[in-house]
Amino acid sequence: MTMFAWLQGRTRFRDLDERSIVALAISSEEDDARIYRTYAERVRGEYPGTAEVLDAMAAEEDGHRQRLIDLYRSRFGEVIPLIRREHVAGYYARRPVWLVESLGIERIRAEVSAMESTARGFYEAAARRASDASTRRLLGDLAAAEAGHMVLSDRLEDRHLPADVKAEENAQSHRQFVLTWVQPGLAGLMDGSVSTLAPIFATAFATHDTWTTFLVGLAASLGAGISMGFTEAAADDGELSGRGSPLKRGIAAGVMTTVGGLGHALPYLIPDFWTATVIAIAVVFVELWAIAWIQNRYMQTPFARAAFQVVLGGVLVFAAGVLIGGS
Repeated sequence: MTMFAWLQGRTRFRDLDERSIVALAISSEEDDARIYRTYAERVRGEYPGTAEVLDAMAAEEDGHRQRLIDLYRSRFGEVIPLIRREHVAGYYARRPVWLVESLGIERIRAEVSAMESTARGFYEAAARRASDASTRRLLGDLAAAEAGHMVLSDRLEDRHLPADVKAEENAQSHRQFVLTWVQPGLAGLMDGSVSTLAPIFATAFATHDTWTTFLVGLAASLGAGISMGFTEAAADDGELSGRGSPLKRGIAAGVMTTVGGLGHALPYLIPDFWTATVIAIAVVFVELWAIAWIQNRYMQTPFARAAFQVVLGGVLVFAAGVLIGGS
């Protein structure tokens, strides 16, 4: 056992005996079936076709688990020791369900594909370790079954998820992503980038003090981010509007507002006033370009119109800050 594994209280896969390998396979199949069912429940309302595919794959994992249990009983008896993925150093891990759930239907489908691939690798390695003929045969069969799951998945998708249904689900997922993350984030980025121009550049031209300007920019950015985040989260609960979790929208708006303001505040950490100001102005143009690109990419706003709108607004606010600071 390596020192790292020992410190974590875990054993290495190559140190497991056949009894432990089969017990590990049983718990892994149980975990995977539970993950598939969790994903299915998560998407059932919006993506019923994908939910049916996941339900069928969970049933397949149940079948694998039962075959492994039958093998274990025939060779080792009724008591199956508790050994899980986290008990084995270097064993493949599953990403947290809550993390994958938040990333949309395509991410869930990709995660399912990765789960099948890693499970196949485990069974192939376990079969090489097994000395008993029946155990080796079953583990080899399960490796082949996991490899064939992608074919099964394709067949299930053909049955439950025809092309038009899948396209509709993907479109719905994209719309939800835009409503929950892009729109609040874009609003935050616009607010942070544009609304903080006046106080930051007014302070800069009034004081010619880069540190003071940075502190004002930091305060304005954080204050605007907190305000936008709470405002977005409290705007609606997403039930009627379909805009998704208010917490996610609030985080998107708050973080992007803060980022938008800090972009042109951070250059004022440079002690030289004119160097900091020139860099800050360049950053402003990058921010405004990014806003126009996001509007064009996700909101289908013509790029020229989006650029004109944000540049005009930015220039007006910037000019107001410079005039006030220089007066």
